[in-house]
Amino acid sequence: MIRLTRLNDEEFIINCSQIERIESIPESNVVLANGKHYVVKESVDEIIDRVMEFHAQIYARARKKNV
Repeated sequence: MIRLTRLNDEEFIINCSQIERIESIPESNVVLANGKHYVVKESVDEIIDRVMEFHAQIYARARKKNV
C-alpha cells in the first residue's frame, strides 16, 4: 500500500499491487487493473519510488523473519 495525493490535496492509500499503468498527462494518472483511475500530484518517478520502497520493506521484513 502506498500513500498518494489527489489534486485537491486529499491523501489516500492505494494497493500498489493493483496498478496496471501510470500515465503522465502532465499530472499522473494511476490506472488500476479493475479500470478505476486516480489523478494524483505525485510524479511518475515518485510513484515508482514509493512502490519500490513498499516492496523493499516487505522483502526486508520477510528476510528478517527467516533469519
